[in-house]
Amino acid sequence: MSYFDQDDLPSNLSDNEHFQQIVDRTVSRRGFLKSGVGLGAAAFLAAPLAANAGKHAHQHMDHGRGHGPKKGPRIGFTPIGTSSADTIVVPEGYQAQVFARWGDPLFIDSPAWRPDGTNTGADQARQIGDNHDGMHFFPLRGKSDKEGLLVMNHEYTNYEYLFGAEFMTPWTADKVLKAQNAHGISVLHVRQHKGKWDIVRNSKYNRRITGNTPMQISGPAAGHSLMRTKADPSGKRVLGTLNNCANGFTPWGTYLTCEENFNGYFGTTSGADTRDEIMRRYGISARGTGYRWEEFDERFDYAKEPNESNRFGWVVEIDPYDPRSTPVKRTALGRIKHENCAYAFTRDRRVVVYMGDDQANDYIYKFVSDGRFVPGKDAQNRRLLDNGKLYVAKFSDGAASGDFMGTGEWLLLDKRANATLAADGRFADQAEVLIKTRLAADAVGATKMDRPEWITVHPDTNEVYCTLTNNSSRSVTDDANPRTQNRFGQIIRWREAGNDAAAMRFEWDLFVVAGNPIAYPDRSDLRSGSAAITADNTFNSPDGIGFDADGRLWIQTDGSYSNSGVYAGQGNNQMLCADPVSGEIKRFLVGPSGCEITGLTFTPDGKTMFINVQHPGEASGHPNSPTPPAGQSMDQFIAANPLAFSQWPEASGGRPRSATVIVTKKDGGVIGT
Repeated sequence: MSYFDQDDLPSNLSDNEHFQQIVDRTVSRRGFLKSGVGLGAAAFLAAPLAANAGKHAHQHMDHGRGHGPKKGPRIGFTPIGTSSADTIVVPEGYQAQVFARWGDPLFIDSPAWRPDGTNTGADQARQIGDNHDGMHFFPLRGKSDKEGLLVMNHEYTNYEYLFGAEFMTPWTADKVLKAQNAHGISVLHVRQHKGKWDIVRNSKYNRRITGNTPMQISGPAAGHSLMRTKADPSGKRVLGTLNNCANGFTPWGTYLTCEENFNGYFGTTSGADTRDEIMRRYGISARGTGYRWEEFDERFDYAKEPNESNRFGWVVEIDPYDPRSTPVKRTALGRIKHENCAYAFTRDRRVVVYMGDDQANDYIYKFVSDGRFVPGKDAQNRRLLDNGKLYVAKFSDGAASGDFMGTGEWLLLDKRANATLAADGRFADQAEVLIKTRLAADAVGATKMDRPEWITVHPDTNEVYCTLTNNSSRSVTDDANPRTQNRFGQIIRWREAGNDAAAMRFEWDLFVVAGNPIAYPDRSDLRSGSAAITADNTFNSPDGIGFDADGRLWIQTDGSYSNSGVYAGQGNNQMLCADPVSGEIKRFLVGPSGCEITGLTFTPDGKTMFINVQHPGEASGHPNSPTPPAGQSMDQFIAANPLAFSQWPEASGGRPRSATVIVTKKDGGVIGT
């Protein structure tokens, strides 16, 4: 969580109902949570499946080995304890390789990494980007388990490490360029040889996509007047992609990168607040920004380029196999602060994309394509994301079957077919509905959520899981969450009616409510969360999430690592493994000091796991963080003393560096067994 991250500060001022109010009514009526969330998990997944239930197995992390569980997956490792150490911890019998660090060379002629932080903006464009996030492994040579393209996002930068001792003074155009080039995506040709993975640096596939890479705008909003700028009067071309958080991928072999906190890059040097309704709803800064790009790049000054921010906040499709291809922003999927996206198929083979808007009190969406997926017709399939219908979720406490807690419906965001939007003068056409997606969702009465982050679809049952990471801005007390603020988060899941992703209705429940029995040992009031959460198995702020081929649910955290107060004993951010049937959860990995654990992908055989360690060394609040001298901020102190808090992955790097970690079993087996 960057100091530029304002996800906890809601910009949703609508009167729409919050999800917690719905949970409250459900609990009051059924007393559901008093026996502990998760106890109904087996019943949730045991219901009869539709005939197409097993047809989606290729969509999960490792492209599917096609033999998902019937009684629940085996979790065979011995769980590890919490840790506040500056290292990676994995279970006995596993090993971890540090790989693809920020600044490592991507090409044969890439400039060398400079440990003092003095690489230039041009250097950074030829090096691996910063703050690794979502990623996916695309096999080469068929379904190779030892060679492929590892495509990863670079979400943002930590200036105290990016620029070295000079930090923010003086502020220069090259520093802006370096920050822009540290964002985006890296496409890495990777290969395993004798158990070790390396980057093939002379590969034609290697590629950096940055905040300055030319891109195409497609779909209903392309060419609209709100998408036009002085540099692009057509409204169909844009430079760059920013704040690339999590990701998705498609059944036709492309990568989807999601633009999240794009608002943090737009401000003005004018000294006046001239934002319009759209800018305010998306959280554009009234004046200057922490990134300070507007001082040297006029397209980030909203007073000079009022439409430039409308060109960010989209899902961007990239062909990793063609380094000459132009990335495409798919506007039919809506403009929000996208966390990730997860696809499914309808019964008639249309493509569905589920998405969360990662801000306190914002919404969950799904897109349903008009056209049908045709295997082998990749050029045709790529048009599927340009034409379709966008929906937003409305949850309710309506009577549900079995151990489901409630019901819900999908509200259509369509200017022509939705009477509310048709009558709303703020939306002249469907393009404006998509450019102003948040405002449209407000208008139709969508349900406010506690920061919807990653979404994933079970490979066999098709249930959809979503992490609601936390919402410290909310103050509601109830049986489900008697804490004055939702500091710990939860994971919800839903099943579409008829087990068809095209359905307009669904049933939902809570898979797990995170918590801390160490800080709150009295379980009688459920302050410690679900039954699966114990003193030996505690976490907060679930964020990254994904299934492997056998149906194990992997959970990654991005929360507090203060180890004090309500977070006492929880240690650094971590990754856990859950059985969706039994509700069992075990801790699998803990990261180094000040990091977030994020990104998740596997080789097709499930024997190699790739995860990302983002922003190691963010010192604020950590029990081992240094104390700056009087008159000096933590960032200033760290900029001058970059190894004072964290030295991960190695002190010789001169400063902490985001990196990928490759996890394998020492016996060569499948991860998690």
